[in-house]
Amino acid sequence: MLDRDVAPGVHRIAHAQVNCYLIEGGDGLLLVDAGLPGVWHELGLALRTLGRRPEDLRALVLTHAHFDHVGVARRLVERLGIPVLVHHQDAELAAHPYRYAHENPRALYPLRHPRALPVLGAMVAGGAAWVRGIDRTTALGVDTVLDVPGAPRVIATPGHTYGHVALHLPDRDAVLTGDALVTLDPYTARTGPRIIAGAATADSAMALRSLDAIAGTEATTVLPGHGEVWHGGAREAAARTRSEGPA
Repeated sequence: MLDRDVAPGVHRIAHAQVNCYLIEGGDGLLLVDAGLPGVWHELGLALRTLGRRPEDLRALVLTHAHFDHVGVARRLVERLGIPVLVHHQDAELAAHPYRYAHENPRALYPLRHPRALPVLGAMVAGGAAWVRGIDRTTALGVDTVLDVPGAPRVIATPGHTYGHVALHLPDRDAVLTGDALVTLDPYTARTGPRIIAGAATADSAMALRSLDAIAGTEATTVLPGHGEVWHGGAREAAARTRSEGPA
């Protein structure tokens, strides 16, 4: 599903309970996160709907390198040769996207949170079990403005993974938070601003501290890696996330 202009010139592709974003710039498009393998068709459809071609994609930025954000990265590199930018602490994870640190055993969550089974089922149907990693990546720096369409500013937001970053678009009053702050936790099916459960988070305490950086953007629109777009401001989203605490 393509959700156009969730922020000016920013479009959300929602597939299998995972969000990717296309950012328009003067010299093409930036893709933020690469979803699951099944998003390939949705990405092509989104480009056509926007009157664009695959060749208009200039780069892929990964907020982090879990399997559900790396899905079509390898295919994009093989087909288009675009650069894949990721924090150096997540580069190894990008190559092996199932080998991630997490606080809690994953097997317990479907038993404790049966409402999450349809969410997890949608992700499996989207290709969650057969993601191929990508080892051809370029390290991005934090507190820098990337020379890619949209010129996002990189913000360090470790905790969900150790190399997690968010992307701030000051001129569009928006921040892309990846999984540092979501509005749907796939492991519990709880909605509203929160961090993801310890089944997929390396360090929840660190993730909660990283909310300060997200709040500090003062962005009106929060674009998460899972769940609906939040238009109530980054500071309020961060406050609500802190009140929820770890799951």
